[in-house]
Amino acid sequence: MSTETSVPHPRVSGVEGQPMDASDAALYATLLKEAPGGLAFFDCDLRCRRANDALAALLRVPVRDLQQRLPAEVLPEPLAAAFETALRKVLAEDRPLSDLELVVPAAEAPGDPGGDSAVATAVEERILACTWLPARDAEDEPLGVVLTALDVTERRRAEEVIRRKEQRYRSLVEASAQVVWVAAPDGGVIDDAPEWRAITGQTPDDYADGGWLSVVHPEDRPRIEATWRECVEDNRVFETNYRVRTKSGTFRHFDVRAVPIRQGGMVIEWVGANTDVTGQREAEEMRGRLTEQLSAAALRTARLQQATSMLAEALTVSQVVQVITEVGRSAIGADYSAVALLDDDKLRLSIVAPSQPGGEGEVRPVSRDDIKVSDQTVMSVAVRESRPFLAEHPDSLRLQLGRDEKGLFAQHIEERAWVGLPLLAAGAPIGALRFSFTRPREITEEERVFLEALAGQCALAVERALLFEREHKTAEELQRSLLPSDLPQLPGMVLAARYNPATRHVQVGGDWYDVFRLPDDRLAVAAGDVMGKGVLAAAGMGRVRNALRALALNDPRPAAVLAGLDRLFSATEDEEQFTTVAYAVIDPETGRGAFSNAGHPPPLLISPDRSPRVSTREPGTPLGWPSQRQQTSFSIETGNTVVFYSDGLVENRRRGVDAGLEELVAVAADAPPEVVGDPERLVDFLVDRMLAGYEQVDDVTVLALHVPPKPA
Repeated sequence: MSTETSVPHPRVSGVEGQPMDASDAALYATLLKEAPGGLAFFDCDLRCRRANDALAALLRVPVRDLQQRLPAEVLPEPLAAAFETALRKVLAEDRPLSDLELVVPAAEAPGDPGGDSAVATAVEERILACTWLPARDAEDEPLGVVLTALDVTERRRAEEVIRRKEQRYRSLVEASAQVVWVAAPDGGVIDDAPEWRAITGQTPDDYADGGWLSVVHPEDRPRIEATWRECVEDNRVFETNYRVRTKSGTFRHFDVRAVPIRQGGMVIEWVGANTDVTGQREAEEMRGRLTEQLSAAALRTARLQQATSMLAEALTVSQVVQVITEVGRSAIGADYSAVALLDDDKLRLSIVAPSQPGGEGEVRPVSRDDIKVSDQTVMSVAVRESRPFLAEHPDSLRLQLGRDEKGLFAQHIEERAWVGLPLLAAGAPIGALRFSFTRPREITEEERVFLEALAGQCALAVERALLFEREHKTAEELQRSLLPSDLPQLPGMVLAARYNPATRHVQVGGDWYDVFRLPDDRLAVAAGDVMGKGVLAAAGMGRVRNALRALALNDPRPAAVLAGLDRLFSATEDEEQFTTVAYAVIDPETGRGAFSNAGHPPPLLISPDRSPRVSTREPGTPLGWPSQRQQTSFSIETGNTVVFYSDGLVENRRRGVDAGLEELVAVAADAPPEVVGDPERLVDFLVDRMLAGYEQVDDVTVLALHVPPKPA
């Protein structure tokens, strides 16, 4: 049915108040029927007197329902309110209102009644750019408001994609240790590089017009200038390294790589990145010097290599100290050793205790006031002057310090020779290494080189360990914060859960569980595992958990929730990401529910009248894999318990999944009745028995749901 004759419309005058001629009428009719954007006319009572098919399609309302109706009669409440607000504003102020964007909310469109299925399909929300124009008649009296609307959804999405990419790029640059810069096709500077100026202390004028070359090391400058000119002329990648003078006057090593950006076959600009590799170069130079000077000390070199290998496996600072203590004493025959780290203010040193068998090690002071950097001690001098401190006998110590080193290591009164070495990271001290001997001892040049190299390796290991400990703490706190703080309290069901992170010095993973009430009072239960370790895995776990909650509140059916997670996962997560989820919806009053599994370990079922067992149903594929999600019905009978868990409970380096599942069933069968009837005790019993005798290398989560017998 044509929209042009559906309802009468007000008389519209042409030029100088004359009625529209045939061309005006044709233009009007064509605009209503063929215009790609929405068009409508509202009278002064806010009723829609005319609307075209394009607007009706954008609003998802038939034209016949729009006309002669108020917006509130046919549109969703938020959208109708926005329409009426705009109409009243234009009528009241008698001036156009433009650049107003309205959101048509997402909805469900019914399926094809004549097809195989009439299942509703989701319709996305749309964004409309609206312009509202006051309309007046030939006597200049207000007639109503004309609306034009364009669908800008795809444009806004594209803008959002670009904005996110730009935000990711900025975040990557800010988070990295790189200096990013841009140059013109001829190699001249066209954009400021604040990171470069922050390092060198140059002003924008100093940096521009080739001034950046003035802070390149004089020995490197001719080579860099010539290489850069050649690369610009040949339009080939510029990749080299050079030293840069910082604003403090010292030189740092940078690797640089710049690529030409082409458009239409022509270079439009150069984009480059400088990476500070001073620490690596210092380590390389140290290793080179060590190789040259210790050619005759094969045993010591082997010990240093052994220390490097051992330090590579040391995850914590206390483990690093343990390695250094063992290697230093065996390599040079030291009787005592100590490692101290600077505090955040760089004013004090605290001794780090080595890790002990069965213990964790700790940072602890050797005196109530620690060691002040300003004190005259072996470690303080080494840190303060960033150089080795050697005292071959007590007289040498008193000569250099002006006194004996009393009060700091009073328990070692038999010390007669000392070595102090600064621990340097990227040229800055982070602590000190100390060896001492119970007899006067001359340190040879070969031994000094060895000790400096050992200190260098120790500094790198300590810095890495500090970063690891911070990340581990952050990841564990993040993961714990995303787990439920309390489980729902139900009259007919008892719940208990445990999160058992891997041993302190192994990174946490992405294990999680969740239990929450749905609007219809049913219980949603989920357990999952995101592959990986550290902050990224914990963050991925948070995304999956939050998405599951959102999907469950919209459509709680297990198959629908996992299908929604599949779509979200495919659109947002990396292809190599491996994530499993088990999800169930349970009526706590009846114990009946539905369950669906995306590759997660099968639940454990414990009944008082039969042996424990794990579900034999096909577990399905992990999230994001091509799959038609299935769901099954189940019921938790009175006295029964269902246990959800992560693979860390049944799998480790010495036990495969199949063997672990068999052992889990056997352990559950050994549980006393009083343990089975108490979920709190049951989860502890399962975790303790399953981990006994094994090194825990993965996080373990366990969630138990128990329906207690009804009182007699």
